[in-house]
Amino acid sequence: MLRVVVRRLLQMVVTLIALSALIFVWLRSLPGGPVEALLGERATPERRALLTKALGYDQPIWVQYGKFLERVVTGNFGNSIRSGDSVAATIGRAFPATIELSVAALIIAVGIGIPLGYLAARHRGRILDNVIVVGTLLGIAIPIFFLGYLLKDQLTQGLHWFPPSGRQSVGIDATRVTGFFVLDGLLTREFDAAADALWHLILPAVTLATIPLAVITRITRGSVLEVLGEDYVRTAEAKGLRTRTIRGRHVLRNALLPVTTTIGLQTGALLGGAILTERVYNWGGLGSLISDSITGSRDYPVLQALILLAAFVFVVINLIVDLSYALIDPRVRVG
Repeated sequence: MLRVVVRRLLQMVVTLIALSALIFVWLRSLPGGPVEALLGERATPERRALLTKALGYDQPIWVQYGKFLERVVTGNFGNSIRSGDSVAATIGRAFPATIELSVAALIIAVGIGIPLGYLAARHRGRILDNVIVVGTLLGIAIPIFFLGYLLKDQLTQGLHWFPPSGRQSVGIDATRVTGFFVLDGLLTREFDAAADALWHLILPAVTLATIPLAVITRITRGSVLEVLGEDYVRTAEAKGLRTRTIRGRHVLRNALLPVTTTIGLQTGALLGGAILTERVYNWGGLGSLISDSITGSRDYPVLQALILLAAFVFVVINLIVDLSYALIDPRVRVG
């Protein structure tokens, strides 16, 4: 087990270093380079020369890359072009919103997707199975932005069941502790604020969870069907083992390996869906920050930090998936 952890950690470090090199090259391939991105196209040659020297871009390329790695390790990415605040502070304000939305969407996708997939497999070829399969096809086929606007139009403006946008109502006087609005309300015992934040969270989380939910359901169904056809399951049934024991110990445990991989991949893909979801619901998280940094101010310091952050989150998720493999299937610890 320890060998698996060490090997995966080394792979994670190599991946992040390789990505940092790609970002380093990308920054220097921009039209006019980072200096023009910071100063704008109308900057004078004198100002460009001063900033080039101040940023160290007149030094050898390997020296520049070493200093770039140092800034990456220390988390010092400079200041945002758009707001003037430090990049760390800019991302820190938006980070909790995206994590709160993504965790809620993942809970919905996993909590509903695995049971649905198992039910579909247990009722293969029946009406319930057909309904679930058709539902997953619709979930995968419908674009997130279209579903978001559809739900927003019908459930917020039509039926008024949910608020149309934002993370919390304007009139709520809530205490901020962690930046996670629901958690803050619970920690400070401001349960009205927690309930209001949860009310705002439900619809965006359901929208973001739609595709992962459909994918997890289909993978779970296929994996359970494959396991149900294995000899050891039929042997267990022939021995007269209880149905609960067969389902838990022999079916679900072995069917969870491909499902775990899918959950890890879908968790990493949530950031892409969050960009569209946050724009629809004016959520104010990393997705909105990425969109504004690309299309609005060309905020390259924020962009490079966000890319590295997304890569770090993705490789950590894959590390967790690999470790969960070893817990689910002892044979992985040997390899």
